[in-house]
Amino acid sequence: MNKAQKPATIAAHAAGAIDPQSGGVVPALQPSTTYLRDESNALIRPDNIYARDNSDNLRQAEAVLQRLENARDTLLFPSGMAAIAAVFRTLPNGASVIVQSGVYWGTTQWVRNFCARRAITLVEVDADDLLTTCQTRQAALVFIETPSNPWLKTVDIAALAGATGATLVVDATAATPILMQPLALGADIVMHSATKAINGHSDVLAGVLSTNAPETQFWQDIRTDRKTAGAILGPFEAWLLTRGMRTLPLRVERMSQNAQALAEFLLAHDQVQDVFYPGLPHHPGHDIAQRQMSGGYGSLLSVLVTDGRENALRIVGRLQLFLRATSLGGVESLVEHRHTIEPHTGIPENLIRVSVGIEDISDLIADWDQALQA
Repeated sequence: MNKAQKPATIAAHAAGAIDPQSGGVVPALQPSTTYLRDESNALIRPDNIYARDNSDNLRQAEAVLQRLENARDTLLFPSGMAAIAAVFRTLPNGASVIVQSGVYWGTTQWVRNFCARRAITLVEVDADDLLTTCQTRQAALVFIETPSNPWLKTVDIAALAGATGATLVVDATAATPILMQPLALGADIVMHSATKAINGHSDVLAGVLSTNAPETQFWQDIRTDRKTAGAILGPFEAWLLTRGMRTLPLRVERMSQNAQALAEFLLAHDQVQDVFYPGLPHHPGHDIAQRQMSGGYGSLLSVLVTDGRENALRIVGRLQLFLRATSLGGVESLVEHRHTIEPHTGIPENLIRVSVGIEDISDLIADWDQALQA
């Protein structure tokens, strides 16, 4: 296929995935865990030995993501956290890492526990202080998330890449490969929880890592760790992921448009103190987001409402279209009172996290309008 094709074309055609046996325009699902050898004990397909590392469905989904990221290599994992764990497990005991604070709490919690077990020096730094810290401290790995969840902080990837000799890993889940290309900005590895917008239908757990430097020892260690630890996405999940990605650009475009309109409506409402969304001009990271994102600012936003916890819970309880559930990036809009989920992390009691879906924006605004009524 033409390497110059646009993301919408790559996604719609699933990077050329078909079923050659039947001629079907949809790739087949192959659930086999093991593969046949002939009478001389030679493999029928030399690239297929055992499903822990060999799966056509896995390769098909990876090919789509590799093209969308403009990467040289891509690896899928059974969850976003499995992908993050594969990165950190390559570090030797006693290493030093710099990790952005205020990122997805599951990442923070796991990294803290892992570094403590392995005697790895962990430096947690606010997004605003990352550049200075990377210029003044040596580290083997720098891990950031932009835009961050749930604070929606943005980090200048290009500036950070130029300031550190460490391996720079960017969690770009909230942006997706459609809105931001971290590898082109200088990142060594880009990570996504593919559970979110990449799949987009709230029915698959998956994680992904991509790189432009597959020859490095760091990446080879990740690849080896995935195979030997068995951190492989199953064929059915990979098939569903490929199916979901066919509409990824369309979904991201619609969700970004909806999120922008909803953020602007909420910011103007007298029941709202502030809205965290990089598409708003008053957002501290708006200028950075403008430089490194293209086509929108994603589906995730956070809202600070007036009158604290009681009013936040009242509003969340009154919403009808926004389903009260954890996650983001699905076609359906979701809402969550984050302090209820993680009261120990410094999340304000009046913060409501919102994942905006593909519904009609007038319906979404009307839902918030009625919920905000005193």
